[in-house]
Amino acid sequence: MSLFDLRLQDLHSKLVNKELSVSELVEYSYKRIAEAEPQVKAFLNLYEDSARSQADALDKQLAGNGERGLLFGLPAGLKDNMTAEGTLTTCASQFLANYQSIYDATAVTKLKSAQAVIVGKTNMDEFAMGGSNENSGFHPTYNPWNTEYVPGGSSGGSAASVAAGEVYFALGSDTGGSIRQPAAYCGIVGLKPTYGLVSRYGLVAFASSLDQIGPLTKNVEDAAYVLQAIAGHDPLDSTSLSADIPDYVGSLTGDVKGLRIAVPKEYLGAGVDPAVKEAVLAALKVYESLGAVWEEVSLPHTEYAVATYYLLASCEASSNLARYDGVRYGVRADDADNLLDMYRKSRSRGFGAEVKRRIMLGTYALSSGYYDAFYLKAQKVRTLIRQDFEKVFEQYDVIIGPTTPTTAFRIGAQVDDPLTMYLNDILTIPVNLAGIPAISLPCGSVDGMPVGLQIIGKALGEATVLRAAHAFEQNTLFHRERPQLKAKEASV
Repeated sequence: MSLFDLRLQDLHSKLVNKELSVSELVEYSYKRIAEAEPQVKAFLNLYEDSARSQADALDKQLAGNGERGLLFGLPAGLKDNMTAEGTLTTCASQFLANYQSIYDATAVTKLKSAQAVIVGKTNMDEFAMGGSNENSGFHPTYNPWNTEYVPGGSSGGSAASVAAGEVYFALGSDTGGSIRQPAAYCGIVGLKPTYGLVSRYGLVAFASSLDQIGPLTKNVEDAAYVLQAIAGHDPLDSTSLSADIPDYVGSLTGDVKGLRIAVPKEYLGAGVDPAVKEAVLAALKVYESLGAVWEEVSLPHTEYAVATYYLLASCEASSNLARYDGVRYGVRADDADNLLDMYRKSRSRGFGAEVKRRIMLGTYALSSGYYDAFYLKAQKVRTLIRQDFEKVFEQYDVIIGPTTPTTAFRIGAQVDDPLTMYLNDILTIPVNLAGIPAISLPCGSVDGMPVGLQIIGKALGEATVLRAAHAFEQNTLFHRERPQLKAKEASV
């Protein structure tokens, strides 16, 4: 058994009892990274010197019986759109290939306070725009279950690094499913919190009203621990919620007797692979055996979610990415004839095709004469989608369905078909539009590739979502299944 297959509590016990040192845990992480990276390519940059230095300091603290943080000594990956002082933050874009962070994101500050060890930055779709990790400006990441398949995106590097056993957990960001979809494809747990529960300060913005940081882990209990560490109000983030943070770990009672589950008919309809639907229905039978009850409901505006999301997200992206002009930071074209030519060449060379596509779509939708027809109407539909959820939650505790319509697809299969790629997020996008929490956890497999079960909760209902996910996990074995990567010694 891998050390990273152990629960956080088990690792803490080994550290406290001097059966294991933080340095040994960090070395184990880098050894596994050296073995897996030639095939997976989950990381963009590694921080071996700083990680080993931090591990030494934590070992000295451990020897002196000093206070131990919630994530004490755990090797972690960080999606490369979160700033960490003194490190490159590239957003997997050639535009930011030389950008070095001068401050820590609040989520990073909280990880450091909890005494986790950041071993490196993980790969992603450029500026978090994509669902396969093929849009990285540096190289694609590969699914550890089968390296001919995508790991999902945009947090594909974070998901793959956890699934491959390279790190104990990783942080990702979720704008339209970018934590949950790769978690489903890679057979791990991915949690998207309520909008505003985790600070976005230091998260490079894609779509500011949709982005949310969350954890990717191998089991639900560890997701609860990581959320406990990173949640909370932040005065540096104007959208941060001033809400009491419950004991997420304490909510994992395993008891779901009487839990009221809603199953939207739209989430099991046309476009959902029959084998995926079968896995979800089997999961619902597990809940029935535990005393939960479920009924079919309707979320009638689901069919408009993809169009609404891509209009709003692209509008916000075009605004947020206007700051990348080659003047203040990032790569600058050095062969320009004048200022406008520098803007044009810097942005043309720095941005990839998907980023350009969304900037153009967003700029068009916000332009004079089209704002009311597109952006304003999309905002009104967003309200209807949110109201759909609110109506269901008047009678039910959670909503359950598949995370994605299918399992992971082959690399290259959809890269030239953006509309098909966008439809992969049809079941995750509504959650972001409504600003509510959701988790993905494994519930089966199809042809050797994992299937994700999505559990959605009401705003600030993470404790209920985690409790429901944990109960399913404790009564099944899917979370114990691991990809079988062949070890290959190599340096990253």
